[in-house]
Amino acid sequence: MANVFRFFLALAGLPLAWGLTAVFLDEFRLLAMGEGGGFPVGTCALLVGFVVCLVVLMIFPLPIRLYVFGHELTHAVWGLLFGAKVSNLRVGLRGGSVELTKSNVLITLSPYFCPFYTILVISLALIVQAFVSPLPGKGVWLFAIGATWCFHVVFTLRALFQRQPDVEEYGHLFSYVFIWCFSLLGIVIALVCTTEITWGQLGGFFATRVGQAYGAVGHGGRWLYESVRSLSVLQG
Repeated sequence: MANVFRFFLALAGLPLAWGLTAVFLDEFRLLAMGEGGGFPVGTCALLVGFVVCLVVLMIFPLPIRLYVFGHELTHAVWGLLFGAKVSNLRVGLRGGSVELTKSNVLITLSPYFCPFYTILVISLALIVQAFVSPLPGKGVWLFAIGATWCFHVVFTLRALFQRQPDVEEYGHLFSYVFIWCFSLLGIVIALVCTTEITWGQLGGFFATRVGQAYGAVGHGGRWLYESVRSLSVLQG
């Protein structure tokens, strides 16, 4: 019964996923139309970091242990946030594991939407900024955020193309929609925090795009209902 409920919940979340995708593209277009018709310096640092990390991962052997360590630590941190006890953290080339006394969908799927090393970089930047303001070397921090973001994206896609018990536990459709929505939500919020985009602009994009997505579903549903009702076999 729970699987059936999650399946229909995932279907209901598909327009949200589409809307959040459009919000991200709106933000990207807004950044591209910065002063002088190009990306601001901070955004360029993010993009360069992303691209450099991508090239490095394509050329050199993949740091599997580093990813697995972050993956299992993400499970552990989210478990602690929900009051779970954590023990027996193990990391290896073939995977890792961590024992938790409780679990839920956020704990289970957190490594796929929560970029551990990106959060670590942002946390360190906030700590430094608390003592030294303005933040020194902002471009370097943004470069590191872009690089760690790329690291998360590449390894998450790689993991999702393999068999994942985490994903199977909640069903593939539900898990993919959940991961996509939470990943994009984190990205669009992070762009507000690290670029010139404002919260007001994000709110406007969100209301417009998500409203359009669900409006399109409603319009399509009405069209389908009217089409079925008008079938000659149903008349009389």
